[in-house]
Amino acid sequence: MDSEGNNAATYAVEALELSKQFDGFTAVDQVSFNVRRGEIFGFLGPNGAGKTTTMRMLMGLLPPTSGSALILGYDVASETAEIHQRIGYMSQRFSLYNDLTVDENLKFFGGTYGVRGQRLQERRDAILDMAGLQGRQREYTKNLSGGWRQRLALGCAILHEPDLLFLDEPTAGVDPISRREFWDLLYWLSNSGKTIFVTTHYMDEAEHCHRLAFIQRGQLVALGSPEEIKSEKMLGQVLEIDCSAPDRAMGVLRSAELFDEVSLYGALIHVVAAEVETLKFQIQELLEAEGIVVRGQEVITPSLEDVFIASVRS
Repeated sequence: MDSEGNNAATYAVEALELSKQFDGFTAVDQVSFNVRRGEIFGFLGPNGAGKTTTMRMLMGLLPPTSGSALILGYDVASETAEIHQRIGYMSQRFSLYNDLTVDENLKFFGGTYGVRGQRLQERRDAILDMAGLQGRQREYTKNLSGGWRQRLALGCAILHEPDLLFLDEPTAGVDPISRREFWDLLYWLSNSGKTIFVTTHYMDEAEHCHRLAFIQRGQLVALGSPEEIKSEKMLGQVLEIDCSAPDRAMGVLRSAELFDEVSLYGALIHVVAAEVETLKFQIQELLEAEGIVVRGQEVITPSLEDVFIASVRS
């Protein structure tokens, strides 16, 4: 495929029946999906579901056992060098050198990506502006807060102006304000034409992705926009229960075997069932018989977290 064809590819990522086995264990099982250019695509799943293995195959770091994938129109099996020039990667641990300064990290990663001379100076200044790191160039990375290190890591990942970014749980362990500021940067990059493939376990972040895929035990269990997934995958209603002793109440409700799902959301309980509103009186009786005070019950619109739990446990 020539360079014009690659640049004109409709999708940034095309995965077709992608599979990976390790000593007879299937980590990823015939996964197929596309990622459109310029969108933020969220990839969600519990630990061990196959997220990182899939990402490593898409980046050309791990050969698939079967299936195929195109990245920006390039084949991951035979054109990895072309792919690596055009993608950026940010790991959960930020992949920075703590004993180097901000400026030294930028210069190091610039050299790694082949960005030197005047272009490196221009890209360095642009990254410092984007990340709000002007004036911190000589500060050692180990002395930066989690939020600042996160921005620096993103800056290092986009020094060479890649078309596609792979981000592996980039906001894990970062405070809520820094998470919000980081996502503002991602929206800005997406609006400028960059494609972003991101894994996250924060459901509020997943709500703001253009499209999502849920993976469980190596298989996709949901794919689409947050709204599409909610409408297609949430078959029951969600009842939110406010009561005393919610931990004990969870055990009572699960033992009743009346619900498709019983989950704890902070101090509140969500139960899922068809026509769940008709079970309110029974729920109150069950809990009050155990000395648990029911302060309120309300049928609510399912959150993405409700749908995610229902999908991965089905």
